[in-house]
Amino acid sequence: MAAPLDMEPSALSLELLPTDPLLLILSFLDYRDLMSCCYLSRRLNQLSSHDPLWKRHCKKYWLISEEEKSQRNQSWKAIFISTYSDLGRYIQYYATLKKAWDDLEKYLGQRCPRMIGSLKESVREEDLDAVEAQIGCKLPDDYRCSFRIHNGQKLVVPGLMGSMALSNHYRSEDLLDIDTAAGGFQQRLGLKQCLPLTFCIHTGLSQYMALESVEGRNKYEIFYQCPDQMARNPSAIDMFITGASYLEWFTSYVNKVVTGGYPIIRDQIFRYVHDKECVATTEDITVSVSTSFLPELSSVHPPHYFFTYRIRIEMSKDALPEKACQLDSRYWKITNAKGDVEEVQGPGVVGEFPIISPGKVYEYTSCTTFSTTSGYMEGYYTFHCLYYKDKFFNVTIPRFHMVCPTFKVSTARMETNHNEYAVDEDEDSTDTDEYEDRRRVLDIPAPGGRCPRHT
Repeated sequence: MAAPLDMEPSALSLELLPTDPLLLILSFLDYRDLMSCCYLSRRLNQLSSHDPLWKRHCKKYWLISEEEKSQRNQSWKAIFISTYSDLGRYIQYYATLKKAWDDLEKYLGQRCPRMIGSLKESVREEDLDAVEAQIGCKLPDDYRCSFRIHNGQKLVVPGLMGSMALSNHYRSEDLLDIDTAAGGFQQRLGLKQCLPLTFCIHTGLSQYMALESVEGRNKYEIFYQCPDQMARNPSAIDMFITGASYLEWFTSYVNKVVTGGYPIIRDQIFRYVHDKECVATTEDITVSVSTSFLPELSSVHPPHYFFTYRIRIEMSKDALPEKACQLDSRYWKITNAKGDVEEVQGPGVVGEFPIISPGKVYEYTSCTTFSTTSGYMEGYYTFHCLYYKDKFFNVTIPRFHMVCPTFKVSTARMETNHNEYAVDEDEDSTDTDEYEDRRRVLDIPAPGGRCPRHT
């Protein structure tokens, strides 16, 4: 018998759906909504506990693998809930940081196993709470989360956060464990409420994280300190910015390491940046350049920006044996951000006259300074053939740019009169006695050794 035309259809309920389409709908829910379904009805409680629904969340938020699941001998839902009870406050950061740590360990484990051996085990939540009570500041959750995975590293060489070496200068930064970092927490003017993240045992250099928005810094900003050498106020500290947050700072560094952006040299991570377009080939010889900024040898006041560059000269392995040659001299054209040009010419490179033959590679490191925040260099090498002594030819050095990181000027500088500290900012050479005299007058800390401008 047909139903009366005026009878209203019954309201559609999710609970009336068959099990399979209902499970499909639940599979699109986030963990919060899936947990809420447990309290709506008996049937939804049963379906939302369907274990495969929680597999996706365990892999997405906690990076739990099938192998780890079998070792724990728990259901996916039980694993999610137990992990959430321990690390739930870090759920928006954990997967990103855990993947970064896993990628770094895998990459360095094959190339620098000694460095991986220096990593410390994770800290407990109560340890982080105790540090907050000790320093009187809250630690950002992304920082806390990272230390729940690894508690930094031992104070060893090489450091996890990269190295840099010149003939008379060496830097290698360790990622500090939480207790060492807390011991170096700063309350003095100029670095008020700043926590050290890294430390170099050779130079004393650290990268700091601002735990409060004071003295012109943004909260959780990461930077190298750079004392203002022209201010009478010792709290006048400029800053070279290296990150806006711990998450961005750490993961961007790891990405450069594991993608080969930073080379591994002698079991250490060297923070040279290579522009893939910065390559030039002349016949069978290819020259490529990578560069790095050294904050510990630089200053904003007076303007003195120190860069190092690493050059690779390689002859194709397919070149004929008679193409073997020796480098005689170099020519540089150096241009700063103002357009001022300086030309430098001299014998060999770093005191050597390398011989290049098919398949052979020669690499060397040198340095330069600018009084502007950026500049570029280009030039050529002059070689002579070993088989034809009277044959000389030039090999192009590609143009490579050097740019210092973003920096902030100390707020204390505004309170200082600098009239007595005038400096000629147009002077861009460091290879003169005049420069050394000026350094002493301004009391600029000298580097570990004097670096000629273009050796």
